[in-house]
Amino acid sequence: MDPAAVWEGRGALARTARTLLMPAGWLYCGGVAVRNALFDIGARASHPTAVPALSVGNLTVGGTGKTPVAADIARRLRDAGAHPGLILRGYGDDEPAVHALLNPDVPVLTSPDRVSASERARHEGCDVVVLDDAFQHRRAQRVVDVVVVAAEQWDAPRRCLPAGPYRELPSALQRATLVVVTRKSLDAATAADVARAVAGIASVPVARVALQLDALHRVGAPGDVRALDSLHGAPVIAVAGVGAPRRVGEQLEALGARVDLVSFPDHHRFTDDDVAAILRRSPASASVVCTLKDAVKLERLWPRAAPPLWYVSQRVAIEAGAPAYTAAIQRLLDARSHDPILR
Repeated sequence: MDPAAVWEGRGALARTARTLLMPAGWLYCGGVAVRNALFDIGARASHPTAVPALSVGNLTVGGTGKTPVAADIARRLRDAGAHPGLILRGYGDDEPAVHALLNPDVPVLTSPDRVSASERARHEGCDVVVLDDAFQHRRAQRVVDVVVVAAEQWDAPRRCLPAGPYRELPSALQRATLVVVTRKSLDAATAADVARAVAGIASVPVARVALQLDALHRVGAPGDVRALDSLHGAPVIAVAGVGAPRRVGEQLEALGARVDLVSFPDHHRFTDDDVAAILRRSPASASVVCTLKDAVKLERLWPRAAPPLWYVSQRVAIEAGAPAYTAAIQRLLDARSHDPILR
């Protein structure tokens, strides 16, 4: 069963599965708390990175907007004159490819050992690194800890893995330098309420951003771009193998599209059978639209004779807390020429 179906499902099977998994979730949360305590008292060591590091992470598994936020920060560092590198754990083959497309001039390195990867980044000419998905990777010291929280997920029950999506509970936000509250389909006023609730827990600066769809890009045909308003009133087959795939469908519906959502688990490895099933479900009049994360995997499988496959990616639009967002990035920039302030 898809983990998201267990965590969010309302049927008897999903409820039973959650109940059976709850003891494992309590053990998971307890184990994480003990591990964090060992780092806090120095019983487990953190190690300096070869160049100053900024971590972008989250409390939950998937669907928060961590990847677009990490890419946005890397772009801003580059535009400020830095030479950033992006370091990922390397889970699956989609996220490194996504980052390479979003920031072609920013080196992307993959390794579960972020400390040794930072040395490789230094040898490639990087003077700062962004550690993607590293809030829980406390072995690597960092100057700044950015934690991304999805406003759409905030009111959901807070169950730890495997009974729910939480890696850590919201009390862990106290370790953050900055919390970024994202929204995809939620209205701005409700997201602002979530940001206030987060600020009450975290006692650190909070920024609020909207993750907005950009234009439609044809997969396998760079430069072939359509405006999003071309989807208004049109049938769309939305393919999403990401965390919280429903949000992608809701974003397309907000454009006025008539959406049929075909969802897959996060980091899904597509097969020829998956593609055939998608095409069988697609009427001739429909546009087939996927996420950038899915496009990098579907491109090699999509038949040449099939209707075009289009992708959308998420761009960051800061709605509140821009000074705090900028200050976190500046703190990393300043650390290039001073002893880093390690957390």
